[in-house]
Amino acid sequence: PACVALVAHPDDERYRPLFGQAVLTPLFRARVPVKAHPLADPEKGSGVAMICTFGDVTDVVWWRELDLPVRGVLQPNGTLRPVRWGEVGWESEDPAAAQAHYDQVAGLSVSKARTQIVEQLKEAGALIGDVRPIMHNVKFYEKGDRPLEIITSRQWFLKTMEFREALLARGRELRWHPEYMRTRYENWVTGLAGDWCISRQRFFGVPFPVWYPIGADGVVRFTEPLIPDESRLPLDPSTEVPEGYDPTQRDQPGGFAADPDIMDTWATSSLTPQIAARWEEDGDLFERLFPFDLRPQGHDIIRTWLFSTVLRAHLEHGSLPWTDAAISGWVLDPDRKKMSKSKGNVVTPFALLEEHGSDGARYWAAKGGPGADTAFDAGQMRVGRRLAIKLLNASKFILTKTEPRGEVTHTLDRGMLTTLSKLVDDATADLDSYNYTRALEHSEAFFWFFCDNYLELVKSRRYGDHGEAAAGSANSALLAALSTLLRLFAPFLPFVTEEVWSWWQSGSVHRATWPSSKELLTLSSGADDRGVMALEMAAMVLGDVRKKKSEEQRPMKTAARRVLVRDRADRIALIDDVRRDLMAAGLIERLDTASGEYGVDVELAEVVPGGAGT
Repeated sequence: PACVALVAHPDDERYRPLFGQAVLTPLFRARVPVKAHPLADPEKGSGVAMICTFGDVTDVVWWRELDLPVRGVLQPNGTLRPVRWGEVGWESEDPAAAQAHYDQVAGLSVSKARTQIVEQLKEAGALIGDVRPIMHNVKFYEKGDRPLEIITSRQWFLKTMEFREALLARGRELRWHPEYMRTRYENWVTGLAGDWCISRQRFFGVPFPVWYPIGADGVVRFTEPLIPDESRLPLDPSTEVPEGYDPTQRDQPGGFAADPDIMDTWATSSLTPQIAARWEEDGDLFERLFPFDLRPQGHDIIRTWLFSTVLRAHLEHGSLPWTDAAISGWVLDPDRKKMSKSKGNVVTPFALLEEHGSDGARYWAAKGGPGADTAFDAGQMRVGRRLAIKLLNASKFILTKTEPRGEVTHTLDRGMLTTLSKLVDDATADLDSYNYTRALEHSEAFFWFFCDNYLELVKSRRYGDHGEAAAGSANSALLAALSTLLRLFAPFLPFVTEEVWSWWQSGSVHRATWPSSKELLTLSSGADDRGVMALEMAAMVLGDVRKKKSEEQRPMKTAARRVLVRDRADRIALIDDVRRDLMAAGLIERLDTASGEYGVDVELAEVVPGGAGT
C-alpha cells in the first residue's frame, strides 16, 4: 500500500522503454511512475524495485532525489494505520477494492501485514513465483531485537541542502586550529543527505511557539499555523493561548492545539554566540562582539555544534559566528579508550586536584595538543606540580634579595635576557596560532635551564661577592626574568603565578600586559648573541663539572681543584667573560683553557676524613 514508484537502473535495457510511464499496483490499483536511478541493481531479482515510503534508507534516497509523494502507513506503535483510499494522496483506479484489501491489514504489525499481503496476492493471481525467505542487512535498535522501521511524522526543518556550497565556503573562511580539522567539517557538509530536522518529541526543551486551528470536524489543520506576535516571545504554547482564543478551546473542535514538539539541542545551542552577545537586546554590544574571535570545542561535535552554529550565523547574519575554531580531542583512559559515563571509565577529578593541585591538572591538559586525543596520565600531573613548586621556590630565591639594582651589563645577564626575548617571541607566535602546547614546552624548557644553570651561575654575584655593580646587573636581570616567566606561565599555571605575582606586584598577573621582547632587549641594551653563546658555554662546563662529581659519588659542594676546558679559540675566549661566575658556581679553584676538540677535565679536591676536601 505504501508503493509510490518503480525504479530500475538507467542502463537496464529491459525497462528503458517504461521510464516515464505509469503502471498500476496490484490489489490497490494505484497508478505509480516508473523511474530510472543508478542505485537500482540490475542483477538483484528482476532488476526493478518498488519504492515504498519507507522500507529502508534507500527508499528515502529515491524518494528525495526523484521528488516522489509520501504514502505513510506505519504508526509509532509499529502497526499499519487506518487509511481511506480514494482521498487525496491515496488515489486508486478502484477505491472500494483497495479499501477492502487494506482493511484486512490495518492495525497489524509489519510482519503480520506482510504475510496477509502475500495471501491476498495469491488469491488475486498477482503473485509470480514462489515465496521464499531471503537474507539481507537491516538496521536494528542497539537495545532491541527487531529491525528498525521508518515512520513518517510532521517535523520542523531548517534548509541546509541548498546552502551546501555556501557552507563549504564558510568552512574555508574559518581559521581552524589545527587546520586538518576542516576536513571533518567538509566531509560532513559534503555528505549531507537532507535538511536539518530541528524538532524532537521529548518533554524538556525549548518549545516551538506555534498553535494550529482545529476544524469543526476535530481535524487539526497543520497547514494553517497560528503564529504569535514577536512581542509575545518567548512563550510556551502548552500553557498560553493564541490571539482570539480562550483556554477552554484548547484541543477542542473549533479551537486550537499547541505544537507538541521541542527544539533539538543543537537548534538552541547553535545560537550561543548570538545569545552571549545579546542579539535583539543590546544592539551596541552585539555590534562590538559579533562575530566573536574563537569557538573552543571537541572534534566529535564538529558535525553538530560547530556546523549548526555556522549555518545559523550564515542564514541570520551572512557571516561566520567567529573567526577561529580551536578543536580539542578526547580524554582517553589508560587503555587509550575514550572516557565516557556509559563505559564507566571516567576518572573524577576531585582526588586528583587535591593530590596534584589545579595547576598540575591544568598542566597535564595543556600537554595535549590542539585536536589530539590525550590519555589520562597522573604522572604528567605530578610533573606539573613539580614545575609549580619549582617556580614557587625559584621566585622566593629571586625575591629574597632585590637590591642593589643597576644597569644590565654582565655578559651572562645580557645573554639570558636575549634568550628569554626569543622565547617571548616564539611563545607569542605559538599562542597566536593556538599552539598552546608548544608555547608551554618552550617556556618550560627555558625555565629549567634558567633554574639549573643561570641561577647557579649568578648566585654568588647577586649576593655582592663580585661588587655592587655586578650584583645590580644580576638583580635587575633576575627580576625582569621572573616578571616575564610569570606572565608566560600564567595561562598554564594560573594559581602559582597569581600567588607569586601578589608577593611583589599590584593587581593580577592575569590582567597584566603580555610580555614583549622589546622590554627585555631595552633592559639589556639590545640583543647580545655573544652573551647567549657565553651562557651556553658556561652551562656546558658547569654540567661537566657536576657530572664528574656525580660519577665519583661526591657531594655537589665538593671543590674542583683544577678544571681544564678545551675548545676552539673563539669559544675559549667566551670563558673569560664568565670566568668568575663559573668558578663560583662550580667551586672551581683553578680554571685553565686550551685549544682543541671540546672536552672538560675535572680534578676534584681530595677527601679529608672527617673534614672537607682539600
